[in-house]
Amino acid sequence: MNQDQIKDNKILVVEDDKGLGKLLVEEIHDHGLEALWASSAEEGLDIMQDWPPDLVVSDLRLPGMDGLKYLDRVRESYQGTQPDFLIITAFGTISKAVEALKAGAEDFLTKPLDLDHFVLTVERILRNRALRKEVMHIKSLLNTDSFHDMYGQSRSMRFLFDQVSRVAHADGPVLILGESGTGKELVARAIHAESNRARNPFLAVNCAGIPEHLLESEFFGHKAGAFTGANRSRQGLFAEAHKGTLLLDEISEMPLFMQAKLLRLLQDGKVRPVGENLEEQVDVRILAATHRDLEEEVRQGHFREDLFYRLETFTLRVPPLRERDSDLELLAERLLRRFCVQTGKRIHGFSEPALNILGKYHFPGNVRELQNAVERAVTFCDGQEILPKHLPARIRENHAQSMEQIPAGSPQGLFHDKSLPPLAEIEKRYIQHVLDRVGGNKRRAAALLGIGRRTLYRRLGQEI
Repeated sequence: MNQDQIKDNKILVVEDDKGLGKLLVEEIHDHGLEALWASSAEEGLDIMQDWPPDLVVSDLRLPGMDGLKYLDRVRESYQGTQPDFLIITAFGTISKAVEALKAGAEDFLTKPLDLDHFVLTVERILRNRALRKEVMHIKSLLNTDSFHDMYGQSRSMRFLFDQVSRVAHADGPVLILGESGTGKELVARAIHAESNRARNPFLAVNCAGIPEHLLESEFFGHKAGAFTGANRSRQGLFAEAHKGTLLLDEISEMPLFMQAKLLRLLQDGKVRPVGENLEEQVDVRILAATHRDLEEEVRQGHFREDLFYRLETFTLRVPPLRERDSDLELLAERLLRRFCVQTGKRIHGFSEPALNILGKYHFPGNVRELQNAVERAVTFCDGQEILPKHLPARIRENHAQSMEQIPAGSPQGLFHDKSLPPLAEIEKRYIQHVLDRVGGNKRRAAALLGIGRRTLYRRLGQEI
């Protein structure tokens, strides 16, 4: 089998013949894949709750629930990612096997089994499954509006989506940098969802929200009686996230003594609960996020240099909203629809003046601040569109102040000779003047000028 393509796949063999079941599991293990055996469909369903397989190899005739009913039960009620099915049948029940194919099975094999043919069939099914997953992934990238609950069409966000997809398939730690409110936890969740750990736990913890004296117990767990109030043993976050992903948000707030313990865990994958003498092996991918400059924190002695270099193996930067000039209107409309569903209101959209006001606001709180602004606007809007008066006062006041700073009268200073250039030339110079004032941000410039971005590009003689 191609180990690079299907190495992480899990196979559940459901066969009441113990000898055959064990033989198939051994054959699968010999090809480097994980496999478990169940003697009945009911046992198989129990196993699937904690060990979700990619492929189920099931006999058609089983004690209790037969293989066809087992397939139907999984297709109707299984909560995880649906596994593929390979049905094993005797010659006399081929018609039932065909019925299983119509119900969603990938293929069937007849007894007595040829083990070489069995391996080739399993390989083909798993490769097809991997191909379907890759096609779905490519489709998600082409749909640049949405990527794992993140929305954006700007170049900076498309670049971020691509980076998330690439680092997700590695297994080292990831450092996620970005200002407050940019959506760092969404990026972490997207990495987990794209990874081979997607069906296992994702936990997020804010390092600044745990009292220092409880940090070690929270992260590593404790033994009953390890300290006052420890009435019973408790798993730590690293053990809870075993086989999954743990996000350490605001990693810069972690005390130095815990940074040393985290570094050791990253190196050997072991934790020791408070009060225990023995260490436990854990398999967890660490993601770390912060809005601070970690290099500066290292220089000031607030963050361990060795831990910083260990975490920055993969570093992702989440762009602030002001660098996503083509995304603001898209995000605002998405948020508007969400809050309309929550409140039951029928608001068709934003008025042009309201969009202009949003367009030139700096949004220091980034997407979180935009979300709060839209939620407030929906709450106070009783009509069919959002008007300036529905927006927060600070955003409206920012608009009034910026309008006072831009000359509304003569084109003085826009040209320096005594000639009278054509109106189109003065217009072009004025547009360039506004662009200079807003640092080249075309979205903000268009909002100040009261025109669309396409119109702005056209009047500058540029392609959009």
